[in-house]
Amino acid sequence: MDFKKKVAEKISEITSLDEPVILGAMETPPDPKMGDVAFPCFPLAKIMRKSPAAIAQELAESFPKLDFLEKAEAAGGYLNFFYSRGGYAKIQLEEITQLGDDYGKSDMGKGKTVLVEFSSPNIAKPFHIGHLFSTALGNSLEKIYRFLGYDTVKINHLGDWGTQFGKLISAYKRWGDPKVIEKDPIKELLKIYVKFHEEAKKDPSLEDEAREYFRLLEEGDKETTELWKYFREISLVEFEKVYKMLNITFDSYNGESFYSDKMDEVVQMLSDKGLLVESEGAKVVDLSDEGMPPCMILKSNGTTIYATRDLAAAIYRHRTYNFYRNIYVVGTPQALHFRQIFAVLQKLCGDWAKDCKHVGFGLVKFPDKKLSTREGDVVFLEDVLNESVSKTLGIIKANSPDIEDPQTVAQKVGIGAVLYAFLKNNREKDIVFSWDTMLDFEGESGPYVQYTYARGRSILRRADTGFDGADFSLLTSDEEYELIKHICSYGDAVVSSAEKYEPFYVNRYVTNLAKLFNKFYNTHPILRSDVDPELKKARLALVDVSVRTIKSALALLGIETVERM
Repeated sequence: MDFKKKVAEKISEITSLDEPVILGAMETPPDPKMGDVAFPCFPLAKIMRKSPAAIAQELAESFPKLDFLEKAEAAGGYLNFFYSRGGYAKIQLEEITQLGDDYGKSDMGKGKTVLVEFSSPNIAKPFHIGHLFSTALGNSLEKIYRFLGYDTVKINHLGDWGTQFGKLISAYKRWGDPKVIEKDPIKELLKIYVKFHEEAKKDPSLEDEAREYFRLLEEGDKETTELWKYFREISLVEFEKVYKMLNITFDSYNGESFYSDKMDEVVQMLSDKGLLVESEGAKVVDLSDEGMPPCMILKSNGTTIYATRDLAAAIYRHRTYNFYRNIYVVGTPQALHFRQIFAVLQKLCGDWAKDCKHVGFGLVKFPDKKLSTREGDVVFLEDVLNESVSKTLGIIKANSPDIEDPQTVAQKVGIGAVLYAFLKNNREKDIVFSWDTMLDFEGESGPYVQYTYARGRSILRRADTGFDGADFSLLTSDEEYELIKHICSYGDAVVSSAEKYEPFYVNRYVTNLAKLFNKFYNTHPILRSDVDPELKKARLALVDVSVRTIKSALALLGIETVERM
């Protein structure tokens, strides 16, 4: 039940003020001792021709009795409401228990399709630690939208087209050894790609050669096309190893190459609308009216670029999915590129362009390292995930030597620790990679939350009684009440994450839930023999609701739980 809405309904009945206005004005007091929800009476001062303090006092004295309300109290110009703790706990927890695993879900997205483009590594280049930001963020957003009832499509827009492949083909023909490459495809292809850039500094004509190879590729030349297909296939095999570790799948692997036969139409559409202009031999769309540089569509040699392919992709997706949202989870440095793309789409296709959203994110930094693919200085994501699992396994063996299947536990906790670290803050904030912070079992970390879940499951396993028919109205202590109130805000956290494209709202929610659960656990005995049997049942039921909610929230972050740690 939405208690806040019920209070707003009554205030509306008494004052004739519109309910949405009241709901928008209501606040949560900074101190729980000041009440559960507060209504500032200032908007009523002009209407009632009284001071806000007088209005608050008058409303407090005349406010009707409600089953879930203990009292209404004036405090200056505010009307503070105190819920009946037992009534609140009973109504809310019975409803949550009845919903089971569906608690927090919504049908707000029914009939609407959301596309989430994320991960999108470049073929024949390493799947490095920087790619995890897009991968973790996009995977979580897709889960959140699906949880809210949207039809979702997960798109891996592979970087499998462009001049870079001209460079790689040139490098392969000069220095590639098929037998060596097959043993370790990505790392060996990276070596020759780096070598190309080193040699191109000495001999700039290599850049022209690369451009020529890409032109041949665009024209369907047999030899270059076969090499390109080979690079793509061996890369996907390697990428799939990482996706399997992260438990991530995609609905579409349509990368840039998929749109190679759809770009002529885009160019023609732009030309027909009079949007294409020539600039130093290239074809561009003028965006000076939008305060942006021109968007290049065709280079002077007639080849396409990212923008051409992104326009073709957006048009294809709209025709295919008729999307409600088309979300691009791509680093913040690409913000101008997407602003240009969306501006061109608006001129070309009209209003649906506004349904395309760029969701940017920050950089991954190491205290002593600068990452550069061209220089060959990269941190492979697979290596990071394996190291996290290895370090976690060492911690588990040292602290829980008798645990069953420690490798599986370490796999889930170690990978969960990395995912949590990438989703714990505002997405536009840079991440400074730190093993100590990531694998801290007592700080704000994935292992801390996962351990809290395992602790709760342990309590339920050790209980000598069930909790069906528990009387939740017995849960009235400060710790129990704060925990219950926080559990009840789960749906709000999920909706906030969807509306703001920020999984960290769910991350912050589940972290605080773990803290409040541990505070409750450490303050109140649950399984002790001297605990009243009915109170024990109620507390066990609260433990059950807590761990179910923790599991649900972690799942939205792409993190798996373990029953024992």
